[in-house]
Amino acid sequence: MSMNGGAEARRVFIGAGCNRVVNNVSWGACDLVAFGAQNAVAIFCPKNAQILTTLPGHRAAVNCTQWLPSNKFAFKAEQLERHYLLSGDADGAIILWELSLIDRKQWRHVLQIPQSHKKGVTCITGIMVSQNEAIFASTSSDGAVYVWELLFPSTPGGDCKLVCLESLFVGSKPMVALSLAELPGNTGHIVLAMGGLDNKIHLYCGERTGKFLRACELKGHTDWIRSLDFSLPICTNGDANSILLVSSSQDKGIRIWKLALQSSPCSIQGAYKKEEISLASYIEGPVLVAGSSSYQISLESLLIGHEDWVYSVEWQPPSSASVEGIDFYQPQSILSASMDKTMMIWQPEKTSGIWMNVVTVGELSHCALGFYGGHWSPNGNSILAHGYGGSFHLWKNVGVDLDNWQPQKVPSGHFAAVADIAWARSGEYILSVSHDQTTRIFASWQNEASLRDGDSWHEIARPQVHGHDMNCVTIIQGKGNHRFVSGADEKVARVFEAPLSFLKTLNYATSQNSSFPEDLQVDVQILGANMSALGLSQKPIYVQATHETPDRNGNDGLDTLETIPDAVPTVLTEPPIEDQLAWHTLWPESHKLYGHGNELFSLCCDHKGTLVASSCKAQSAAAAEIWLWQVGSWKAVGHLQSHSLTVTQMEFSHDDSMLLAVSRDRQFSVFTLKRTGIDEVSYQLLARQEAHKRIIWSCAWNPNGHEFATGSRDKTVKIWAVDQGSSVKQLITLPLFNTSVTALSWVGLGHQRNNGLLAVGMESGLIELWSLSVIRTDDCSFAAAGVAATVAVRFDPFTCHVSAVNRLAWKNPESEDSRNIQLASCGADHCVRVFEVKC
Repeated sequence: MSMNGGAEARRVFIGAGCNRVVNNVSWGACDLVAFGAQNAVAIFCPKNAQILTTLPGHRAAVNCTQWLPSNKFAFKAEQLERHYLLSGDADGAIILWELSLIDRKQWRHVLQIPQSHKKGVTCITGIMVSQNEAIFASTSSDGAVYVWELLFPSTPGGDCKLVCLESLFVGSKPMVALSLAELPGNTGHIVLAMGGLDNKIHLYCGERTGKFLRACELKGHTDWIRSLDFSLPICTNGDANSILLVSSSQDKGIRIWKLALQSSPCSIQGAYKKEEISLASYIEGPVLVAGSSSYQISLESLLIGHEDWVYSVEWQPPSSASVEGIDFYQPQSILSASMDKTMMIWQPEKTSGIWMNVVTVGELSHCALGFYGGHWSPNGNSILAHGYGGSFHLWKNVGVDLDNWQPQKVPSGHFAAVADIAWARSGEYILSVSHDQTTRIFASWQNEASLRDGDSWHEIARPQVHGHDMNCVTIIQGKGNHRFVSGADEKVARVFEAPLSFLKTLNYATSQNSSFPEDLQVDVQILGANMSALGLSQKPIYVQATHETPDRNGNDGLDTLETIPDAVPTVLTEPPIEDQLAWHTLWPESHKLYGHGNELFSLCCDHKGTLVASSCKAQSAAAAEIWLWQVGSWKAVGHLQSHSLTVTQMEFSHDDSMLLAVSRDRQFSVFTLKRTGIDEVSYQLLARQEAHKRIIWSCAWNPNGHEFATGSRDKTVKIWAVDQGSSVKQLITLPLFNTSVTALSWVGLGHQRNNGLLAVGMESGLIELWSLSVIRTDDCSFAAAGVAATVAVRFDPFTCHVSAVNRLAWKNPESEDSRNIQLASCGADHCVRVFEVKC
């Protein structure tokens, strides 16, 4: 982090879902997993289920990733200090990254491949041909396949040498699956298998110097080829003379092909005449000729078991062999992943050699729509799937003598733009809403046994799974149960209240056993919620099956739930996995707020927890009204008219005496509010001013005064002050930013009343912190004479978002003397992030 003014920031947490495309995930020999999250390449560690970083550089969604060396070459990579990663995007660009294991896992953008595809990259495959040399191939929907040789530097920070070996054009039916291998027999030849929309597997043969020639094609599949993977050479009778190719297709079938080196080309015919006619002789395919060597191709096996498209197949990574003269042992084991929601492991039966399905995992609840890909861990004891909902699913073989595959924790997050975030009243968790139609809760899981490296954040609940894109959320402040209001692409705002199962889970996660209010357990008689058939309203599941007065002495009623088979709300004692999150952690909806004529766009709650303000998308003054709602009765108690276009953000002042609103009409409004009765609020427009030349996206009050900031598409941030409660004057304009300002949040530094930090989020994804010092006319008055502003921190791009920052939110400092404050952010890159700022 670059710093000024003594502030420092570090990444605490990143939550993100996986782009929903095939070939998006790669598990490297370094035991890290890479995946695309919108335009970023995200890296996560399977051991602690935490996303370590996101790599900025792509200008379009990341479609595919490929480690060099991949998990297949882990047995060769134990001594490597630097690992490399290729990533391809929807615009056709491919970037090479370097990970230095010796230098605190530092990442470096090495180069962008010069000859880019004209359309999105759909697959990248690569092999290591020596410690410092790799060959990789890429394919795209533009019909081109490129083969490259890559020489890695022998010294840290050196240049990589890149040579294009071949450019192949396959015509109007593009290839979507590739695999490379060195042909057995020390011939120095490389084989490239490709498959795609013409249902055939095409084999090309070439040398390391280039020129790949079409060798033959393999027919058999009756639909698109989706995945191909070569094994490493198979040892039979001490000689490694054959390799296997596994292919999968949308025809639901998996085929294993054998490429066997022929001893002498001239005696082939004679040799076969002497042999008995076997089944293999009927399914022999073509002969692949590579230089002076030739390889007989035959269909080894046809695996039928999946009930839907098989999107990926992968050989189990080889292990180091103990036999002298042999570097590795290639296990006879294949992992397949399908849209039928299962992954299967296939192995030949010991006596007959017939390939059988030996392990099946998955069979998820009906909320998952299947798997886009499956991957082995480098040591072969874990398997990872990524699914339709942007989610990961990890199983580990924990059995000793017998296989016992058990689900494991994985990172999770949204799989579309995250529109809004809010901290819980006491800062125990973050609530986020997204265009993926979900509301999620992320929290630090304190009492985790593996908690050695600081905070371990996880998604602990998914309170709302909706049928419309979510746009805004606010958590209701004040005492009582946890409640929030959310708004989506619909005219209704919805109020949710925490069920008992969540309260107990949160208590377990934060280890604040003594502070769990027993009276809440009596008050909260709802254990969880069920999704309705249409997926819009969530119905409560009561602790007692009958609605009589509950027995207050104990939880006997927990066994007599209204049993709807889908939702089983439970108290979680460890971070939940996707299957639990998707269905069993819903909150019941308690109220609907009707009034707006268009889709909800912005929400905020006052600090006392008595009023909620809402706005909707608007093209007219009538639609741009701000509605005020009384918390509890949920009556509409005010319609604030000022703007002519959508109100983009609102915020109550620290003493709740004023409401600030900013709009697409380039104006801000300040309203004064006064409570005149239980369900009555008087309000008055104090000031309205055209503040910027373009849309105003964001606003923030000073938590210690009546100053506020506005941020706009015109790349400026302006600081204003309410002067003597009667008018608004401008104090300062911060220096011009590089891109539009899309998010602001202001926190007071408690130990110095007039000082604060303003977090500024930009359309580029970058975040800056500005130190603001308000100069007041005298200590007793709130009147501001000016503001001194300096840059405190410019966040490292490798910790920032890669697309627009949609919202920033400071956690309330734990004490006035607190020097460490947490900042949460969310963005269009599908990420929720938490930073710790040291003042």
